[in-house]
Amino acid sequence: MCFSASVSFGAGAVLSIIGIATVRKAETSPQFMLAVFPFFFALQQIAEGFVWLSFVSLSFAGWQSIPINFFLSFSHIIWPIWIPLCMLLLEERSRQRSILYILLAAGIILGIYHIFCMLLYPIITRIDGHHVQYIIADQGYLRLPANILYGLSTILPFFISSVKRMWWMGVFILVSYIFTYLIYNAYITSVWCFFATILSVIVYYILNRQNLRRHDPLISNFKN
Repeated sequence: MCFSASVSFGAGAVLSIIGIATVRKAETSPQFMLAVFPFFFALQQIAEGFVWLSFVSLSFAGWQSIPINFFLSFSHIIWPIWIPLCMLLLEERSRQRSILYILLAAGIILGIYHIFCMLLYPIITRIDGHHVQYIIADQGYLRLPANILYGLSTILPFFISSVKRMWWMGVFILVSYIFTYLIYNAYITSVWCFFATILSVIVYYILNRQNLRRHDPLISNFKN
């Protein structure tokens, strides 16, 4: 999240409230995995709040690596694995499940790659204006394949899923990612999470509609 520590902490609080409401809508284990999305975003925003504090307060400076690594673990390791896994567990059709297995494997490979990068190479973090910039040094020739795997594992699963309206999340993530890439390319890891609140509301709506269909046969007869 850009702007300041207070904005990041505030966003974390709002996302936590949305997360509570979303988790209450979950009725199955796969739905619960989808429902915790807002909480994950909240943890990222809170972590970035501490990143901000580490730059402006000497009492937090010595602990700077902890929130940085925590934030990047979500953005670079957890999300590429969690998203295809969540879609796989929600999926009931065999063809879609086969594709999601492949995307999950891509996410696991990417997550392992990022673990090695974070362990072996320096992580450069700095405040530039009102944004946090994260730079993970890596093997330059692997950057493009890693970016492709990231897109495949974090965006494509929403379009593969047969769950009604799940493609809304895919469209929103894709559009917000392109917008962030074009306008805030140097700060994409941080700024893109600004859209987490809207994405969390979409998660709530999808779960709510899915459970309404399960309990009301009249609603289940309607199309998207």
